[in-house]
Amino acid sequence: MSEDWNINCDNPTFTERARSILTRKERPAEHANSARIPAEYRLRDVSIRPATVLAPMAGVTDTLFRRVIRGLGGCGLLMTEFTSSEGITRSAKKTLRYLYFQEDEHPISGQLFGANPQVMAEAARMVEDLGYDAVDINLGCPAKKVVKCGGSGLLRELPLLEEILGRVRRAVKIPLTIKLRAGWDEQSIVAVEVVKMAEQIGVEAAAVHPRTRLQGYSGKADWGIIAAVKRAVRIPVVGNGDIQCPEDAARMVEETGCDAVMIGRAAATNPWIFAQMQQFRETGRYSLPTERDRYWLLSGYYRQILNANPPDAMGKMKQFACWFTHGVGNGGELRRIVHMARTPGEVVENVESFFERRAASGGDPAHEPDNRENYPFEVGT
Repeated sequence: MSEDWNINCDNPTFTERARSILTRKERPAEHANSARIPAEYRLRDVSIRPATVLAPMAGVTDTLFRRVIRGLGGCGLLMTEFTSSEGITRSAKKTLRYLYFQEDEHPISGQLFGANPQVMAEAARMVEDLGYDAVDINLGCPAKKVVKCGGSGLLRELPLLEEILGRVRRAVKIPLTIKLRAGWDEQSIVAVEVVKMAEQIGVEAAAVHPRTRLQGYSGKADWGIIAAVKRAVRIPVVGNGDIQCPEDAARMVEETGCDAVMIGRAAATNPWIFAQMQQFRETGRYSLPTERDRYWLLSGYYRQILNANPPDAMGKMKQFACWFTHGVGNGGELRRIVHMARTPGEVVENVESFFERRAASGGDPAHEPDNRENYPFEVGT
C-alpha cells in the first residue's frame, strides 16, 4: 500500500476510485420513498447542485479538507472556516490564510464574523475581490472568544446586526447569506425574526442550526424551528443540525421543507456523506466505504498536509485521526501511533505501516463510523 493517492479534483485516479465505492457494498435506505434531498437551489445566478452544503468549521474546512469533499463528489457548496473580519482588514497573514482557495472549489462561500459594521463591510469587499461566489455572515458560533465580537452574540443585539447586514449588503454585489442559531437561549428564540429582517435587507439565503448558543452541541436540534423559518420567508432556507446519514437529510427535508441541507461534524468522520446523499437521492440506496477506501483517503489527505507543510500540520493530522479512525478496525491503535509521532513525515510512515500490517493479516472490513453527539474538537458554527 505504498501508492500516493493525492486527494484533489486534479487526480483522476483517485476520483475514479473514490466514486467506485458507490457501486459496491450498497446499503438499502430505510425510507426510500421519503422526501428527496433537492437537486438544486440558487443564490441568484449561482447554481448549487446538489442542494448540499459543507458547513464552515474552525480548524477543519481549510482548502485541503474542502478539496477532499469536492473530490468525493455530492457537495454543492463549500464554505471556508469562519474568518475574523478584523484580521482580514488588518491583512494579518494568518487570517488571510483561512481565505485561500483553489479554482476547482467553486462554488465556494467565504464566511466572516465580527461586530463592527464598517469593518465587516470592508472585509466582505475583500472576499468579493478574492473571487468568492458568495459571502456569509456567521451568527452561529458559540465559542466565548467569538461571541464577544460577533457570532451568536449578535443574536442578542438585533439593531447592531441589522446595521451590519445593511452595510455588508451595500458593500458587495455577490450573494449575501447568513448562518444562525435559534437564539441565545430558550427564552430568546429569534431565528424567524432575524431571517425575516435579513430577507428585507437583501440577504439571499439563511442556514439555520436550531440549537441555542447556550446549548452548544448538546441536546437535540429542534427542526421545528427550521420549518418555522421556512414558512416565514421566501429566500432559500438551509437546514443544519443532527444529520448523521442520508436518511436524516431526507427526513429533515420532509419535516421542514428546507431548500438544502448543510453537513458539519458528520463530514469530518465520514467525508463520503455527500456522495452517499447524492446516491440516496438518485437510487434510494447508498454505499459504505471499505477499509481500503479509508486508507486511500487518510493516507492521501496526510500526504497533502505533508506536502503543503502548514504551521499546524501535526495538529491537523492528530485532529483528523480522532474523527476519522472510528470507522477503521483497530482504530484505537491507529490513533495511538498518530499521536505518538513527532513529525508529519513520521505520521505518514506510521499510517502506511499500520495499513500494511492490516492488509497482511487480512484485517476486518470497515464499519460505519460512530454517530457521536459530541466530538473532541471545537467547530465554528
